Amino acid sequence: MATYNTSDFRKGLKVQIDGEPYLMTDMQFVKPGKGNALYKCKLKNLIRGTTLDRTYKGGDSLEAADVQTTDVSFLYRQGEDYVFMHQETFEQYEVPDKVAGDIWKYLKDGMVCTMTTYNSNPIIVEPPTMVELEVTDCAPGAKGDTATNVTKPATVETGAEFIVPGFIKTGNVIKVDTRTGEYSERVSN
Repeated sequence: MATYNTSDFRKGLKVQIDGEPYLMTDMQFVKPGKGNALYKCKLKNLIRGTTLDRTYKGGDSLEAADVQTTDVSFLYRQGEDYVFMHQETFEQYEVPDKVAGDIWKYLKDGMVCTMTTYNSNPIIVEPPTMVELEVTDCAPGAKGDTATNVTKPATVETGAEFIVPGFIKTGNVIKVDTRTGEYSERVSN
């Protein structure tokens, strides 16, 4: 298994601590007046989502995590699991609901997502940054609401509900930012 020395430490590095994968979200190099250099690291557990603060001395090392990121296509939902297919090998992955999280709000058949696996098991599934979804139900806008920043809830084809401007109607296609879950723009009428 590969290892990273402190000189290799940087933001975005994926390491293994106590048999679990971590993402280095922050790293600060500190050189005190006396003694060894210190590396203060913030690490996020890729399975549980918890964070960890650790300080390492110059010359320490960490084991590299066996983490791969690949593109997968969403096929269908089967009970509590989501089924994805690898774009090149056509291998299928069943992703439990607890791993998938809120991805159901954005998933459409055939949508290409990014999957991170650890020891060949899916641990993170991310939809594209922006998705286009058709509005299937929303209240009609009230007369005179076009001049102000009036918003209303709208249900989209996936069954999720988003807050949209008052001018959006049933049948419109909207663009939603999957990082924030917020309406971005209207694509078509």
